[in-house]
Amino acid sequence: MKSTIMKWAAASALAASLISATPGISAAESLAGQIGNSRFAVNFPPGSVGGCQKAYRDYVAASGHSAYATTFYSRVDDLHIICGAKVNAPTQKAAEDSALRSCQAGIKKWKLKIASGGCGIAASK
Repeated sequence: MKSTIMKWAAASALAASLISATPGISAAESLAGQIGNSRFAVNFPPGSVGGCQKAYRDYVAASGHSAYATTFYSRVDDLHIICGAKVNAPTQKAAEDSALRSCQAGIKKWKLKIASGGCGIAASK
């Protein structure tokens, strides 16, 4: 009987120490629904078509490290928006690098000359 009580006490002490020693687990929250670090406004011109709006919605809905890159939109000069997104990457830096490469590949693929510059990270988390 004494060994049962000792085992119960040891198990309780171990459980208490594990709970108090892991505050990071409860602090880790989902990033889903958050815009994250916005660097410039994301605008979609009226009547725009393509996957950039969906890519931005997917970025906002992502629960892990993600990034959204796009060309800088100028209503006067540029008629096209090229974008790239990476969702649920291992790190924020990896997500930013991948999204930026994807956006730049789109500019090359469509052979566009963007008057307002190239791609930039619009938001990341």
